Amino acid sequence: MRQSVLIVGNFLSATPNSRSVCEELAERLALGGWSVITTSDKPGRVARLLDMLRTAWGRRHEYAVAQVDVYSGRAFIWAEATCRVLRQAGKPYVLTLHGGNLPAFARRWPGRVRRLLRSAAVVTTPSGYLQEQMREYRSDLYLLPNPLEIGAYPFRLRDRPRPRLVWLRAFHRIYNPPLAARTIALLQERFPDIHLTMVGPDKGDGSLQSLKQVASELGVDGRIDLPGGVAKADVPQWLNKGDIFLNTTNFDNMPVSVMEAMACGLCVVSTSVGGVPYLLTHEEDALLVPPDDAEAMAYAVERVLTEPDLAGRLSEKARARVAAFDWAFILPRWERLLEAVATGETDSLTDLEVSEG
Repeated sequence: MRQSVLIVGNFLSATPNSRSVCEELAERLALGGWSVITTSDKPGRVARLLDMLRTAWGRRHEYAVAQVDVYSGRAFIWAEATCRVLRQAGKPYVLTLHGGNLPAFARRWPGRVRRLLRSAAVVTTPSGYLQEQMREYRSDLYLLPNPLEIGAYPFRLRDRPRPRLVWLRAFHRIYNPPLAARTIALLQERFPDIHLTMVGPDKGDGSLQSLKQVASELGVDGRIDLPGGVAKADVPQWLNKGDIFLNTTNFDNMPVSVMEAMACGLCVVSTSVGGVPYLLTHEEDALLVPPDDAEAMAYAVERVLTEPDLAGRLSEKARARVAAFDWAFILPRWERLLEAVATGETDSLTDLEVSEG
């Protein structure tokens, strides 16, 4: 018999390029016969927090178990406050850790993080990186990777790549968008028709303006398209405009955008930070470079465009790698976990851990 579940996270799919994993999970559980309550879709931070608290308490008789997303920074307060209400309501809950900056946050606030994690029936993490880094605060972390609907991403083998590059993230300083412009500037002389499409919403911290300024100063602004944020359903179409995917981030966990690029068969060139090396293997399914190193990133792109057989190998291996993260494999594990927590049978979960290898 299916249980009833409250899912607490950011349900902001009305905002372009802001569809979260928890939204997908909620939809798929509902399709599988679960009774699903979600919170919150409120655009403002305070309004979203208040809605989470009201829903957790006001609808406490309608769900048996809760799943709560945990991020660093201010969002951590949301998880703390919501879980306090869940405890008052006598509801068991599952925490899901997110974000490449969470380990640094935990080192700053170890007591708070340890208390929250140990208060949950189960704690899950989408990456081996967070599983390793956060084990100090709770040892039994279950690995459940971020899933994809692999069939939604048409694969094209990039065995003859063109100098067409794609970048897909929010414009925020942690993702270091100016690095992409600096990389293009180093490549434009050898590849005169090189072009970059940078897809993502502006988070308003000045990163988009910084990118435009750097691109103008380096004379590559005419080589960069900025279409803004796009709907989740349109992501494969935008990815397939290019053959090489740039991931310029300074912090990361298990980036869904990189997984989407891999599913489409793009050749991934990424900074080797946070959880990225747990997802990507250098020289096998991607090329990894140090953070904020335009010369290293440009050299990696040059290799993809000129080195015989490299692009085809990266493209093929990337698709094979993410095929293991299809919803068909991950959803049953989520269902089993939530059912076990709802019924108090978490001892049965000892073999649940999903290998990333």
